[in-house]
Amino acid sequence: MKTFYLVHQEARSRAARFCIEAPDGWRVVFAEPKRKEVQSDKFHAMIGDISRQTTYAGQRWDAGDMKRILVDEFAEEMRSQGRPLHHDGRLIPSENGRRVIQLGIQSREFWVREASDFIEFLYAWGNDRGVQWSEPAASSA
Repeated sequence: MKTFYLVHQEARSRAARFCIEAPDGWRVVFAEPKRKEVQSDKFHAMIGDISRQTTYAGQRWDAGDMKRILVDEFAEEMRSQGRPLHHDGRLIPSENGRRVIQLGIQSREFWVREASDFIEFLYAWGNDRGVQWSEPAASSA
């Protein structure tokens, strides 16, 4: 396996050369970069602030549950904007038909752009509910 990060012209030239020289049957995949660790740290801190200071559906939720709630809310917002997540989830009924199960959305699969959008979504969501952020607003990384 060979991975190239297309961050400058020399890397692009090496990738192009490798494509030309690669053995038959190899495959090429171009993909957006996955979220950065700094983005993950940022949105997890924000979710902690939100879980400590807000309620959802009339109750407080721990940070793990609040993360799932907010990721679902974010995915719905992205769908409504016509920009669904690249790994958008799906809802299925439980076998007994009494519940709905959300499948597929994981923040670890966010692309850099999606993680940035999620951070902006969290700022908007929290600001609408009066959240006091534990760290000052900075770039969305």
